Amino acid sequence: MRVRQHVNPLSQQFLQPLQLPDWRLIYAQINQPLHLDIGCARGRFLFTMAEQSPDWNFLGLEIREPLVHQANTLKIQHNLGNTYFLMAQANVHLESILASFPVGILERVTIQFPDPWFKRKQQKRRLVQPDLVATIANYLRPGGEVFLQSDIWDVALDMYYHFQGHTQLQVKAEMLSINPFGVPTEREQFVLKKGLPVYRFLLQRSRD
Repeated sequence: MRVRQHVNPLSQQFLQPLQLPDWRLIYAQINQPLHLDIGCARGRFLFTMAEQSPDWNFLGLEIREPLVHQANTLKIQHNLGNTYFLMAQANVHLESILASFPVGILERVTIQFPDPWFKRKQQKRRLVQPDLVATIANYLRPGGEVFLQSDIWDVALDMYYHFQGHTQLQVKAEMLSINPFGVPTEREQFVLKKGLPVYRFLLQRSRD
């Protein structure tokens, strides 16, 4: 199935409330630490992470519904009880999604290679916006981490400035030379194979 590479996140179709599942029926162990991957595409990154870390739960958010269906089909085939994929527009739905989980389990957030939306008039469509950062900072447990990466310098820097400007988030590492998880996304593999740079930042929620 051919899936559009870019969709307009401000489209009216993405502004409706979500019907969320009962997470106790999704995850075998609901109180495990939660890793949220925003913009997970086909979910290959999370599949590998979930297999390597059965003591974590993983949730992938993706705006392109066909990719979500594909990922959840594979999740069933792989019998991964610690992984789920949800079709969502993060800037609209993230607050309600995180509020539906037990308090204090969000341990890690990754945002990797989001759509760049290069034209200035389209930059309001970019994933990382102030309200998204505030929601993540509010639900991330003390000591929890946010990992950002992109092969577009302007996009990486834009994400970094939004997150490091929040009072509850501290910079843990700038311009990481390697992915700290050792699990590359499909886009990351493509970029590295071409010998192009990837810009990475790691932030942490303050423990106060």
